[in-house]
Amino acid sequence: MPAITELSQLDLNQRYSYADYLTWRLKEAVELIKGKIMLMSPAPNVSHQRISADINGMLYNYFKHKPCQFFAAPFDIRLYDRKKSILKSQDIYTVVQPDLCVICNPELLDKQGCNGAPDWIIEILSKGTAKRDTQIKYQLYQESGVQEYWLIYPEAEAVYQFVLDDDGRYQLRNMYAEDDKAVPVLFPDLAIDLAELFADCVED
Repeated sequence: MPAITELSQLDLNQRYSYADYLTWRLKEAVELIKGKIMLMSPAPNVSHQRISADINGMLYNYFKHKPCQFFAAPFDIRLYDRKKSILKSQDIYTVVQPDLCVICNPELLDKQGCNGAPDWIIEILSKGTAKRDTQIKYQLYQESGVQEYWLIYPEAEAVYQFVLDDDGRYQLRNMYAEDDKAVPVLFPDLAIDLAELFADCVED
């Protein structure tokens, strides 16, 4: 079988597994959503990257001497229904690369990334990813058991915080904006100053 180096060699209507994904050598960055290939957006804009860099610094300092670990994209997260045990590559059909994530269970980490749901995921929205982050990934993260999900809106300079309830469904816990300090439920002694976070945002 020839090596897969071009997207044109793949059938976008076919269902692929993580085992297939591992064999690809594509120039384009892709995610798998329930077996379907989804292209990542073009390179993020300046505001996205500045926010990402600032949060990276904040999380690095906070988690430096703690058991939980944070990772920034590109970093593969394999997701499936939280009711299932850890699956093998050929049985996994969703692989995503969130902007930032925090993982507290070291058993989920292997040389390829994270096999299971992180505790906390942060997505920084852009025009090309808004629907995927607010609808498709929202459902995926809820289904797979990501305890806390943040959506950061650079243009509105706001953060929406979703937390799983006892029934395993996301509830909107807070909508932070302006000079608020955004505090994760999972890490209540971490406060992210939004005035500082959005200080260097520029218009697209």
